Amino acid sequence: MALTASPQDQARLLDLQGLDTRVRQIEHRATALPEHAEITALAGQGVALRSRLSAATGAWEDNQTEIRRLESDVEVVEARAKRDRDRLQTSTSVKDVQALEAELVSLAKRRSDLEDIELELMEAAEGLRAELDAAQVEHASLQGRIGLAEQSRDAALAELRAEQEQVEGERERLAASLPEELVALYEKQRARYGYGASLLRARVSSAAGVALTESDLAGIRTAAPDAVLLCPESQAILVRTDESGL
Repeated sequence: MALTASPQDQARLLDLQGLDTRVRQIEHRATALPEHAEITALAGQGVALRSRLSAATGAWEDNQTEIRRLESDVEVVEARAKRDRDRLQTSTSVKDVQALEAELVSLAKRRSDLEDIELELMEAAEGLRAELDAAQVEHASLQGRIGLAEQSRDAALAELRAEQEQVEGERERLAASLPEELVALYEKQRARYGYGASLLRARVSSAAGVALTESDLAGIRTAAPDAVLLCPESQAILVRTDESGL
């Protein structure tokens, strides 16, 4: 048996379709928020900045490790030199004295060489520390910008969710007030074709955006006002009104 519904109930399907369209628009706005693109762009900057920060941290730590190693080597040389000087004070062997004096000369040169290298590393440390500090400041600034963008995004999403909940509530109440079989057909067609109801105005189907053919219109003209018809173009329920141009 063909489905029937009052013209008034069929016309209210347009309101239902309007609410569904609003829900889709809200969902699209939620996915198209400018904050999404901003966060993605900032995250991309973060990848490069983290790489730079990691490199700067590694260079600084390597520099400091090398300085500590040299300081340790200098301490070893100094201890060795002190031991040789102490032995030199008590040695009575000319051969031992000559050997100790030669070793002290060698140790003095070794210490001088180590201190020169240490000085170079300490001078380099200033630039490495400055680069590390700059990278840390930029990273902190970027994290702050990301945080602000995320807060803005979350606030916008919260507003959209509230709006969507309101629209979905209106939709639920409207759907509950319409005949169950009519709503079921509407849902079926909307799920399949994207639109559940289409207004026929001046012989144009709003869902399809095209004028119906004369042969299609002829069949529509002869249908009873409460007959539920499907648009031959969009397959949505075709809502007829005084503006349909029949």
